[in-house]
Amino acid sequence: MEAQSQSIHIFAPLLPGQKDPSAGHFAAVRLEEFSAESLAATASYSRKDFYKISLVTGNTSYFYQGTEYRLNGDEWALVFTNREVAYRWQVHEGVCRGYACLFTEDFLPLHTHLRPADWAVFNGDAQSVFKLSKDEAVFFTKLFEKMLQEQTSDYAHKYDLLFLYVLECIHGALKLHPGTESKSSTASTRLAEAFKSLLAAQFPIVHPNQQVSLRTPPQFAEKLAVHINSLNRALKEATGKTTTQLINERLMLEARALLVHSNWSVSQISHSLGFEEPTHFTRAFKAYTGQTPSSLR
Repeated sequence: MEAQSQSIHIFAPLLPGQKDPSAGHFAAVRLEEFSAESLAATASYSRKDFYKISLVTGNTSYFYQGTEYRLNGDEWALVFTNREVAYRWQVHEGVCRGYACLFTEDFLPLHTHLRPADWAVFNGDAQSVFKLSKDEAVFFTKLFEKMLQEQTSDYAHKYDLLFLYVLECIHGALKLHPGTESKSSTASTRLAEAFKSLLAAQFPIVHPNQQVSLRTPPQFAEKLAVHINSLNRALKEATGKTTTQLINERLMLEARALLVHSNWSVSQISHSLGFEEPTHFTRAFKAYTGQTPSSLR
């Protein structure tokens, strides 16, 4: 008699001990170690909070954007899921084995302007499901085992190393089908990349007297010699976010790093980030993070 299929959802485990003090959450897990209790305990974390990379084997199906990806027996697949598009797994028989790593958008180190959606595997514009050969499955298995080991280590820079493992996983997937990796270069994509580079070049801030010189959409548009409407349109198309959102996100990421890692006063940080008054900075920071600068410290 055929085993009754059951739908499963791969959630995030409890994460309090796996948060980068200057950034977001990260967790790597073995799928077979999930229990009903551990899944129930994650109710405070929504699927939309996380990007996820899963390495899965078993008699199971993955449903994404109207397509079923079926795995049989010992077949392996590497799957990238973003925060916006709904998906589900269905186990037809036995258990779903493998690994997953989950991370919030702000987990990425502050020295990079890249966001998860900038990679083709996460933004829906390219292949996000990769069926693997035995050798490829071994390669990615070793990578996930490194993540599992590193996340419990006492190494001071372990989150930088975990980010590199995530990056290696992404590029390992892109190398499997290199033709899917790049989008056609258009005026809009080139403008979006120029904006990201210009924004990233202002950071990190290393001295209290250093101040960002570009912090409003019109200033960036003028520097890039384009109309503000053209810049807004290009960034919305490339990232799904407005120019103001992207600027504010980067300012707040830098603010969080300075609050955690420096002894500068809130007034000095506010000045460095280009706010006219510390109260304006405090209001913006609380709106973005849900807490005041002093409460974060």
